[in-house]
Amino acid sequence: MSETRRRGAALEGAILDAAVAELTESGYAGLTMDRVAKRAGTNKNAIYRRWPNRAALGIAAYKHVVGRETALPDTGELRADVLELLRRANRYWASPHGAILRELMGGIGVPDLLAQIRDEAGDAGSAMWLTVLGRAVARGEARPEALHPRVATVAVALLRNEFLTSGRPNVPDRVLVEIVDEVYLPLVRGR
Repeated sequence: MSETRRRGAALEGAILDAAVAELTESGYAGLTMDRVAKRAGTNKNAIYRRWPNRAALGIAAYKHVVGRETALPDTGELRADVLELLRRANRYWASPHGAILRELMGGIGVPDLLAQIRDEAGDAGSAMWLTVLGRAVARGEARPEALHPRVATVAVALLRNEFLTSGRPNVPDRVLVEIVDEVYLPLVRGR
């Protein structure tokens, strides 16, 4: 009995699964088209037809494993909501899938590709942060002028910076509290 040749979504899924496994085991630095092709049971041409380079493949592999739908915290208080979002991000970035994200962000030096990674990092999405901040504005906890994507996401950007610059597997909770109390809340409330 001969094996059926995989095509389309089945082949793409096998390639992405192989790329995730390679990223998990070897990091972005160890990701090669040859190793992914071998693991997926295909050839490099099948990969290059879908992704022009390893950076694009790495991003696609990351998208393949990221769950984007998460219920937003709604405690009725901005501080508690922002701390919960940061704690979730901290747990995620400390996980094996978060390690893939950290590897990609640290290993890809192409600005357009880095922007794609940031867009795909569900815990850094500005829509989520704008929703939480919008609720706070409606409750009178923050200034309406704070409803800007850069302002809304500054807390998670600072957390991401902690991961990238410290090399720690996770950020201590005291740092999350400091980000919220010393930077985020004064910024959105206006001292």
